[in-house]
Amino acid sequence: MNERKILPVKSDIIFRMFFADERNVDLLTSFLKSVLRLPEDEYSEIVIADPYLLPEYAGDKLAIIDVKLHTKSHKIIHIEIQLHVTPEMRERIVFYDAKLVTEQLGSGDNYHTLQKVVSIIITDENLIQNSLRYHHRFVFYDSEAAVEFSDIIEIHTLELRKLPERDDGTELYDWAKFIAAESEEELNMVAEMNPQVRKAVVKLQELSADERARDLYERREKARRDIDSRERWARAEGMAEGMAKGMTEGMAKEREVWQNVMADKNAEIARLKEQLANEKVKDKR
Repeated sequence: MNERKILPVKSDIIFRMFFADERNVDLLTSFLKSVLRLPEDEYSEIVIADPYLLPEYAGDKLAIIDVKLHTKSHKIIHIEIQLHVTPEMRERIVFYDAKLVTEQLGSGDNYHTLQKVVSIIITDENLIQNSLRYHHRFVFYDSEAAVEFSDIIEIHTLELRKLPERDDGTELYDWAKFIAAESEEELNMVAEMNPQVRKAVVKLQELSADERARDLYERREKARRDIDSRERWARAEGMAEGMAKGMTEGMAKEREVWQNVMADKNAEIARLKEQLANEKVKDKR
């Protein structure tokens, strides 16, 4: 095994290269079963959309990379991993899932032909702020009546930072620890938990020895660093401009106040001079 650092699964490009590889469909299936509540038969025919489509990401374009697949009854499953949570992330996920529903219908098609859309959103930062659970399932639901309206869209969130230190006894925990692992030592510990995860660790070691995989990962990380650097520069420039603008506006306001004070003083002096002049006129009389 090459002694170079093992590639992290929570990198979106490595996640796709690993789980969208048809040679690893058994590992993908094991992961899906740990997250979802689908009937067992659904997993018997997993079809990965565009399994070989992996653009040679060049320049600084940082498109969202995901894994999309279909089950036996053509349910659509979309898996996405994000290191950072953005303010508009929830709205974007809902929009994308709604698009996956609407694009199923052509002219004259019936609504009953619509297939369920399931998203699995994995984040390395906290997405659901008011809960300590690392896994959530969201559907259309009346929380007051405790009645589910529809599960045509089902969104699962898996937040890696919320994983407890102690094993909770679930296969989902094993897979989440595998995805979250940042070192070979952590992976070796995870490998002891589950035979499928142990197999996944071996496959990841093989992927990490692949020069093309390493090259794509390094280019992806460079693009990410470049964008982060530009965003920090833009924020710094914005703060500097804001401070300069604030100082300019503050100085202008100060001049305005001073001018008003001086105007009031001049008016007061003029009034006093006029009053003195009137008194002198009275004295002469």
